Amino acid sequence: MTGTGRRRVLCLNGGSSSVKAAVVVGRADQGPAELERSLSLAVDGIGTGHARLVVAGGPTRTLDAPDHRTAVAAVLDHVGSLPGPAVDAVGHRLVHGGPDLRAPVVLTGAVRRALEAVVAFAPLHLPAELATVDLVAERWPDLVQVGCFDTGFHATLPPAARRLPVPGWLDEAGEVRYGFHGLSYEWLVATVPEAAHGRAVLAHLGNGASLAAVADGRSVDTTMGLTPTGGLVMGTRTGDLDPGVVVHVLRATDLGIDGVARLIDHEAGLAGLSGGTADVRDLLAAEADDPDAALALEVFCRQAAKHVAAMSASLGGLDALVLTGGIGEHAAPVRARIAARLGHLGVVVDDRANEAGARRISPDGSPVTVLVVPTDEEAVLAHHVLTLTA
Repeated sequence: MTGTGRRRVLCLNGGSSSVKAAVVVGRADQGPAELERSLSLAVDGIGTGHARLVVAGGPTRTLDAPDHRTAVAAVLDHVGSLPGPAVDAVGHRLVHGGPDLRAPVVLTGAVRRALEAVVAFAPLHLPAELATVDLVAERWPDLVQVGCFDTGFHATLPPAARRLPVPGWLDEAGEVRYGFHGLSYEWLVATVPEAAHGRAVLAHLGNGASLAAVADGRSVDTTMGLTPTGGLVMGTRTGDLDPGVVVHVLRATDLGIDGVARLIDHEAGLAGLSGGTADVRDLLAAEADDPDAALALEVFCRQAAKHVAAMSASLGGLDALVLTGGIGEHAAPVRARIAARLGHLGVVVDDRANEAGARRISPDGSPVTVLVVPTDEEAVLAHHVLTLTA
């Protein structure tokens, strides 16, 4: 796979409960925004008994997908059944590469083994992502596969942001702040001038949620830490939590380490607060009659605003706030409630623009520009694959 012609890259982006995929076409000399997406599809609801294969512009069908492997197999079946040229390479979004893997890399056997050794850094994501790599290798053994790490964007963190307040031997063992959602942030910096220049807080708000403080396009602080469990409260993850809670639960119950890990990653967050759902759409629909749903939303908006303020402190001020991700892009009431807590920083939202889903939702002349921008992690994946394999 060499040369400067147009090539087709299958991009696989596995979340904690979904798999997104896209076939992206382009050349190595093109930026992410210049690439062409020829197919978009996703499997959601993995492991719930209600999984669906959703194809953009095509049919939606129910799917028996108890795990990521069966979901990815359905995606590969669909891509392989399409007429036209086959894909030339496969790119994978990988949440974590541990201390040594940050830059995009061809997934050789040695790299695959190195990733297996760092699964403990992201046990919610890496096992499913590695299973995806293996399944592609079984299906299409001659295709080049490239891994792109969500931690890579945050390699520029200064020591005071990177270092956790732990003894030096833990720091030397890789127990540091890595940060995540890097491909999403990379897209924003590549395509949004306000994110690439000056002092910007970028907020990826979805089932997984984080913020990044970006100075002239470089990450200088972020909310997630060693793992994707830290930072904001999320769909089923606690976010930042007094470590004494974990110690207390271990001492007071028989859950054990695995049970506590399941609790903080799968049973907490918005789902734990609401007593059932992690879906912000359902919480917004229920909040008028359900105090637990209302509380979950209040906690989320309060924490998000607190973290925006914290990130602005790392920047020494704030010029732009850019919202993306499923909640950031689609939940206008949540955007408004977060902004309402940030007036002291100069954040103001125009209600009509916000409700209409405009790109810019701050009034003209506001000291802080507030933008809503759809992310495209798959385009960033494809760009790295095309560049690395040119």
